[in-house]
Amino acid sequence: MAIAKRVRNKSTGRNYKKEYASYQGKPSAIAKRVSRDTARRAMQKRGIVKKGSGMDVDHKDGNPMNNNKKNLRVVSKFKNRSFARNKNGGKK
Repeated sequence: MAIAKRVRNKSTGRNYKKEYASYQGKPSAIAKRVSRDTARRAMQKRGIVKKGSGMDVDHKDGNPMNNNKKNLRVVSKFKNRSFARNKNGGKK
């Protein structure tokens, strides 16, 4: 009986293959990621945010699939990634 070797990143201890298989590779997660990337490209095209500026494109309603101009704003990475979360992982 062979024992499965755990593949972990040496510096962080995270198992990225497992994370991708369990969440990041699912169609719903891929669709959300594509939508967030589309929103960022749209804001770059309009000249509102620049690559490497340290700013994030935030979806005001917390829905990454809603790329309406009124729903998007540019905020610092700290502000965008430090909001209170509900039990399902969304914004409160």
